[in-house]
Amino acid sequence: MDKGKRIAQLVQEACIREVCAPKPGNVNRNHDFSDTSFEDFLLSAVAIGPAFENAGKAGVGRTILQAVEDSRRRVPTNTNLGIILLMAPLASACLADTGGLPENIENVRENLGGVLGALTVEDALLVYEAIRKANPGGLGHSAEQDIAESPSVTLLETMSLAKDRDSIALEYVTDFEITFGTGLPALRKARSRGATFSDAVVQAFLTILSRVPDTLIARKNGEACSRQVSDYAKEVLLQGGVYATRGREKLKEMDCALSDGAHKLNPGTTADLTAAAIFLALLDEKTFED
Repeated sequence: MDKGKRIAQLVQEACIREVCAPKPGNVNRNHDFSDTSFEDFLLSAVAIGPAFENAGKAGVGRTILQAVEDSRRRVPTNTNLGIILLMAPLASACLADTGGLPENIENVRENLGGVLGALTVEDALLVYEAIRKANPGGLGHSAEQDIAESPSVTLLETMSLAKDRDSIALEYVTDFEITFGTGLPALRKARSRGATFSDAVVQAFLTILSRVPDTLIARKNGEACSRQVSDYAKEVLLQGGVYATRGREKLKEMDCALSDGAHKLNPGTTADLTAAAIFLALLDEKTFED
């Protein structure tokens, strides 16, 4: 199989596995939001395939813009901007080698540093256009390089300016430390313990959230609220997480506590980070072990 097509399929599968897993406070196969459905996320996962199949040639900015445009043709709301922002550099890192795919996950991260370091002002212009088209909630305004204006610095530099208020931006300036250092190890550990992939996704989500307060919640409700939600995730893990009856009970309680009509307590950034970790786990399990 062509390596671009293989990477695109893994990106799509990661998106589907992320939304199917019953993560607290998020849309899943048992729970829609008032303005966004489970079906919307599935359609979005299908829509981004062509953009990611061509990611090795198009570059990060162009891939992000095409993926957002293709998604918005199929669904009326923003379902996957954060995921696209994370997946585009990862896909480019996987497709950076002139031969086949990288030999292992460590090679992917090495390539990723080069991809991020090579980001341009043109990438920033394309990504700003994509963000405006996706129209996510809770962005607010920035004193420098505001999203309503045209950026004058590289995409990596714009992400550096936003790193203290957005975990996805922080990933860009740390070579995806949360994804590689927290999300992927949590998924691997859960899988090694015999967890189903869905349970492993939930466990990884809780692990990330327990260590990294969700910045989408922080933008909507303040940092104190985001820390409270992280504390809830810690408590679920202390009770055994997906492995224990009490942990599953606390997980249900957490889901109820985070659910409201306006989904203001949706840990959406954590879900995006989880999707990126799923992509790497799938790459690890389905490519490097083939």
